[in-house]
Amino acid sequence: MWLEPEAFQALIAGGPLVSLDLVVRDAGGRVLVGRRRNRPAQGWWFVPGGRVGKNERLDEAFRRICEAELGFAHERRDTRFLGVYEHFYDDNALGVAGLGTHYVVMGHEWMVSELPPIPEAQHHEATWMTVPELLAHPEVHENTKAYFRPVPEGL
Repeated sequence: MWLEPEAFQALIAGGPLVSLDLVVRDAGGRVLVGRRRNRPAQGWWFVPGGRVGKNERLDEAFRRICEAELGFAHERRDTRFLGVYEHFYDDNALGVAGLGTHYVVMGHEWMVSELPPIPEAQHHEATWMTVPELLAHPEVHENTKAYFRPVPEGL
């Protein structure tokens, strides 16, 4: 499912990657964000998410990403589909200089009543933010903020 670094670098250089983002809200409408450990967007507050692997069905990827990012499996069918987004970064997961990354991202949203402690493999820390806090915070990545801004007319 995962590529060797040389093949992954060629994939990043040759086209977009596919990923799933998870907009998790609590009963008060706050949004879960984590400070990313890894590139791209390292150090930024970001919603949980991850890449879809080769030959991995979206439902399988969704469960795996939830387990890795949130510590428990969740079903994609129980979420609200937000749409397809494009994320562009100047860097990449491998740290190769001069190689940017393009993701095609499917956003999904759901409400949780309680969330266990977040695994630390992907994030240094996690917190809940209201949408106004998130939009105003200078360290929340623009690609996360896009989930909470109106879609421009004509799209």
